[in-house]
Amino acid sequence: MQTGTKIITLDNGYHLWTNTQGKGDIHLLALHGGPGGNHEYWEDAAYQLAKQGLNVQVTMYDQLGSLYSDQPDYSDPDIAAKYLTYEYFLDEVDEVRQKLGLDKFYLIGQSWGGLLVQEYAVKYGQHLKGAIVSSMVDEIDEYVEAVNRRRQEILPQTEIDFMHKCETNNDYNNQRYQADVQILNINFVDRKQPSRLYHLYDLGGSTVYNAFQGDNEFVITGKLKEWHFRKQLKNIKVPTLLTFGEVETMPLETAKIMQKEIPCARLVTTPNGGHHHMVDNPDVYYKNLANFIRDVESGKLSCN
Repeated sequence: MQTGTKIITLDNGYHLWTNTQGKGDIHLLALHGGPGGNHEYWEDAAYQLAKQGLNVQVTMYDQLGSLYSDQPDYSDPDIAAKYLTYEYFLDEVDEVRQKLGLDKFYLIGQSWGGLLVQEYAVKYGQHLKGAIVSSMVDEIDEYVEAVNRRRQEILPQTEIDFMHKCETNNDYNNQRYQADVQILNINFVDRKQPSRLYHLYDLGGSTVYNAFQGDNEFVITGKLKEWHFRKQLKNIKVPTLLTFGEVETMPLETAKIMQKEIPCARLVTTPNGGHHHMVDNPDVYYKNLANFIRDVESGKLSCN
């Protein structure tokens, strides 16, 4: 596949921004989180894997409603109902695969992208060599419990009570509330500071994020409240890597359950890694990823 940027036109008429880096016969398609996030933490993935001695072509893309891709008018109820769904974003992954000519490839997804990887491996697993779930659980209720515990670790009870009050009153624009959110982000999401993922201007995607997640990583008020996938994990039939930061929002206890439920799964963790542990500690993150791909390629890790 040719490297560089390619704009693909979906069958629905919208356009998605894609970018391919690296070389080699191994292909990795990278899904960002949010939803409504963007591709940026995957920009050096091919380079980082090459540092580990593995040549991989990495393709990343911005999902519909994110950064460089088209931004539908979600204020139109019909458009929101059609495109702000789990089903749309899952099938979008496979349409991207088809438009790019990928098959027998690896699929990696961070956070929300890891949700899509789980669903893709069940519905479209025949196209995969391996699945990589980066920092995403299969049961959202366990995530909610975990982030509430994280608040207790960092914030005094007065601030926790204040946050709960703001959340009850839908007062998410409160500056004191957002300052508390930023403290939590620095400790559990983007531990490497200053973060490379901040921008001078809002890059968009907030409508999609708000519809599924809510205001921030420490509340779930959107459609993700419906995410319960544990009964489906047994249907993931491809080698699967579960990778989590050791100091992040997603609970490792849940990751251990997922490892047991997925027939052919490996669990690894990244020391001093938050939710974006590919940025916080890339040497360990990409060593684990490279080892997984090598073991699948060699047949050492096989589900047969």
